[in-house]
Amino acid sequence: MASTQVNPTRMELTRLKKKLATAVRGHKLLKDKRDELMRQFLDLVRENMALREKVEAGIRSANKNFVIAKAGMSEEILNVALMAPKQEVFLNTDTKNIMSVDIPVFEYKTRTADSNDIYSYGFAFTSGDLDGAVKSLADILPDMLRLAECEKSCQLMASEIEKTRRRVNALEHVIIPETQKNIKYITMKLDENERSTQIRLMKVKDMMLEQAHHYSEKLYTE
Repeated sequence: MASTQVNPTRMELTRLKKKLATAVRGHKLLKDKRDELMRQFLDLVRENMALREKVEAGIRSANKNFVIAKAGMSEEILNVALMAPKQEVFLNTDTKNIMSVDIPVFEYKTRTADSNDIYSYGFAFTSGDLDGAVKSLADILPDMLRLAECEKSCQLMASEIEKTRRRVNALEHVIIPETQKNIKYITMKLDENERSTQIRLMKVKDMMLEQAHHYSEKLYTE
C-alpha cells in the first residue's frame, strides 16, 4: 500500500520520479563503492596476515637472541650496553584517501644513515647474540609500521563497508520500493480521475445534445 500522506498530483508524481531516478543512481554508485571497498579490504587482510606472521617471527627471533645474550652476559653489562642508544627514529604520519576512507600512512627516518648506529655499545664485552637481537628488531621495524597501517586501515574500511552496506540496503529495500509504490498509487489515482472526468464530460455532452434536440423539436412544432 502506498503512503496515505502522498498527494495524488502531477507535481508530486514528477517529484517522486526524480527522487526514484536519484535513488536508483545512488544505489548503483553505492554498490560499486561497496564492492571496491570489499576488494581492497580483502587485499589488506591478506597483507595484514602475512605481515603479522613475519613480524611475530622477527620478534620471536629477537627475544630468543636476547635470552641467549642475557644468559652469556652479566645483567650489569647488558644494562650498560643498552642504556644510551645512538640511533633515533622519527615517525611521520599522514593519510591517503581510498574510496572516501582516510587511511593512515606512516613514514620513518633515522637520525643518521649509518646502519651500524643501531649498536649503542662496543663489541669487546658483548656477545654476538645481543647484536643479532638488536639487528632483528631494527630489521622488523618497517614491517611493524606497515602492519600498524594495515590493521588500522582494515578497521576503518570495515566500518565504512558496514555503513555503505546499510545505505545500500535502505535504498534497495525501503526507499526505492516505497517510491515505486507511491508512483504507482499516484498514477492510478490520476488515471482514475481522468476517466471520471471523461465520463462526466460525456454525460454533459449527452445532456447538452438532448437539450438541443428538445429545443429544435419545440421550434419545429411551433
